[in-house]
Amino acid sequence: MRQLIRPIALVATLACASPVLAQQPAASSQPFQAGPPLTLTPNARTYGGFRFAESLSYDADRDLYVAVNAGMPQDVVPNDGYIALINPDGTAHTLKWIGVNRNGLTLNHPLGSDIANGRLYVVDIDTVRWFDMKTGQPMGAVTVPGAQRFNDLEVASDGTVYATQTGTTDSSSWRVYKVTPAGDASVLISGAPLNRPNGIAFDPKGNLVVVNIGNNDVLTFSPAGQLLTTEQAVDSGNDGLVVLADGTKYVSSVRQGTVSRIRPGQKAEIIASGIPSAASMTYDSKRNRLVIPMNDWNAITIVELDR
Repeated sequence: MRQLIRPIALVATLACASPVLAQQPAASSQPFQAGPPLTLTPNARTYGGFRFAESLSYDADRDLYVAVNAGMPQDVVPNDGYIALINPDGTAHTLKWIGVNRNGLTLNHPLGSDIANGRLYVVDIDTVRWFDMKTGQPMGAVTVPGAQRFNDLEVASDGTVYATQTGTTDSSSWRVYKVTPAGDASVLISGAPLNRPNGIAFDPKGNLVVVNIGNNDVLTFSPAGQLLTTEQAVDSGNDGLVVLADGTKYVSSVRQGTVSRIRPGQKAEIIASGIPSAASMTYDSKRNRLVIPMNDWNAITIVELDR
């Protein structure tokens, strides 16, 4: 039986390689500046703030959604990515928190994101970048030679980054990279059972869970890259992944517009549908909801979960 939860749409988601570890290059002689929050009168509300939002992360400290926007394509406007802050009611808090100007900022085409250790981490083509969560200030970057285009990432408590490369139809391009806090990069997993890997997250035991665009497999690997279990979402074409503390997994299909729930030991069920381009979602633990960016629809959808 398919249990549907009505979504709320808010319109405005090489083998080992030695990386280059460096601070963000300055794009201007002016110092970096974060964008200011909106200061509206009580009778005004602003929605939106998105330009190809690929991922969202929940900032529990400030109770805000951090929306990563890829911006314009690189061949149209290079270095156009930016970060917006969204209130839990869907209104815009800060339209451009990171990216209000390019002073000291390089952010080309960011996709996946994660908040860890007081930092916002994003993948940006072949580079992992991180920013101070309080100030938005760029803190550093690791560029991985040979990486084609990272899609999503997950960051361990020690600062180790695990990033997916969706790749092409060539199975050798399907990869999960590991980047240590010292900046050493390696390919942790390559080829099948990956099949155009996209979303990645930790389970409660610290294992890596990966979803594929190429099929409906939900793969759990050990931190060493050994396949432990294979589950299936209802649909294929998957992008977003959330794993709760009890082991329940939520998987969004960017191609089918659905969200599957996989409870431990149970088959997957659809709990939301009709969400175009459902991309790399986040979990709002305060309100027990999923918040899903919708790529070039320039929107987000909120899915309220049952208790």
